[in-house]
Amino acid sequence: MNTTTDWLDEIRWNGDGLIPAIAQDAATGTVLMVAWMNREALTLTACEGYAVYWSRSRQKLWRKGEESGNRQKITHLRLDCDADVILLGVEQTGGIACHTGRHSCFYRILRDGQWHTDQPVLQSPETLYQQVK
Repeated sequence: MNTTTDWLDEIRWNGDGLIPAIAQDAATGTVLMVAWMNREALTLTACEGYAVYWSRSRQKLWRKGEESGNRQKITHLRLDCDADVILLGVEQTGGIACHTGRHSCFYRILRDGQWHTDQPVLQSPETLYQQVK
């Protein structure tokens, strides 16, 4: 008989009890960001329907958009073949996933041996993080 946590036991958590999580725009396929999840973050994400991550720097749960308002509504969750990476299909509120105010965290591209920025800042971080106070 399956219990509600059986699916979590199939995941290959790293030594710190974490798994990398890739957030992908469900409509366009654009990779928006990569973060980390622990068991609690993934459980909350699945239950609440919005992305919850584990902040390694702050050592606490982080609900995406809790400060900026740019939440990620989950459309689907996928586990890779090795069971060690989560792929989140998301609807990105406000169109901004990156703390720099860009659509995606992957805004630099390698050309001619140098990194070039190819995405504009949609909203300055200073104003972005003053919205939800």
